[in-house]
Amino acid sequence: MKTVQLFFSCLLLVIFASCAQKNTRKFITVKNSIDIPRSFETIELTKQFLKVDSLNNIGIKGVNSDKLAITQLVDLDDDGIMDQLLFQPEVAPNSEATYEIITISENEKPATNNWCYSRFVPERTDDYTWENDKVAFRVYGPTAQKMIEENIPGGTLSSGVDAWLKKVSYPIINKWYKKTVVDKTGSYHEDTGEGLDNFHVGASRGVGGIAIKKDSSYYVSKNYTNWKTITTGPIRTSFYLNYADWDADGTNIKDSKIISLDYGSNLSKFEITLEGSNTISAGLALHEKDGEVTGSKMHNWVSYWQPHANSKLGTAIVAPKKYFIDFETYNTEKTDLSNAFSHLNVIDNKVIYYAGFGWEESGQFSTKDEWEKYLNQFSEKIEHPLIVSLKN
Repeated sequence: MKTVQLFFSCLLLVIFASCAQKNTRKFITVKNSIDIPRSFETIELTKQFLKVDSLNNIGIKGVNSDKLAITQLVDLDDDGIMDQLLFQPEVAPNSEATYEIITISENEKPATNNWCYSRFVPERTDDYTWENDKVAFRVYGPTAQKMIEENIPGGTLSSGVDAWLKKVSYPIINKWYKKTVVDKTGSYHEDTGEGLDNFHVGASRGVGGIAIKKDSSYYVSKNYTNWKTITTGPIRTSFYLNYADWDADGTNIKDSKIISLDYGSNLSKFEITLEGSNTISAGLALHEKDGEVTGSKMHNWVSYWQPHANSKLGTAIVAPKKYFIDFETYNTEKTDLSNAFSHLNVIDNKVIYYAGFGWEESGQFSTKDEWEKYLNQFSEKIEHPLIVSLKN
């Protein structure tokens, strides 16, 4: 009799343990509320949201798949503790996808490439350059500014954003600098099959540089003064730039920014912290003024589609609705100062917008209509973010 009782007691413990184990399984649902398929959009998960003590051994997989999703850990404040777990779900129009949160070892994490990359480039004065599988950019630092101010050849004075036109998905930053600056075996100004840098910035806003408008004039900062890389990886690169205080027609402007670029996106995200103005204007260089400026107040963007060498190039700025005011084509006879501007609200010293480009030779966009369709859908996704819920 005691043997039977012991057997049933053990059986009940097994059942209870099994139920408890099932109850500790965690799932997230990702809901898409619009009629557009969603991919290449990054979800940011935190310890608090997932109700875990650490993100280091967290894995994500679809409920109907044994394949682990690509993830990336981010330490936002450089304290050695991971603050975010990034991943990019795929969700059909007007539907939701479910993923299970599991514990994995370091060896079980899926292998991937560092598609989203950025770094400080001391070998070419002090550029800061970033890229993903679609696009690449750079900005200029204090050494390049000082060289101009002291009449030393090779400097650059500009707070505009340069575009590097790549047509391969793999990283090119280190390769192009090495051949041009270090080995001197070639030049990134010539296309040898991967793309090239033939986008002129000068004093223009390039692709998303900012300005302050006073009356009918625009005022801009000089080069960035300090930088800090936040993260690089398969899903996102992000970094911090600071600028010395600058003057906008007698008004002192304080300006810093965090720029990020996610896998699969043609547009970098600019998160500006600014004091001294309630509005800013983010601009696109008009170059020879032989292209077409278009914009959408419904979808909060401005675009410039232009002939570029033997190809076509589209540049654009897209903003969340609460920041977007209007757009303007600003023409002047002064060299490099003609830009298409997106006028934006500064709310609580913050403003967010996205800026980037699509190059015909990359094979991504063949026409202006294709480019503008991409911008419309990008805007729709901003205004209707994926909704993430945690379930046990």
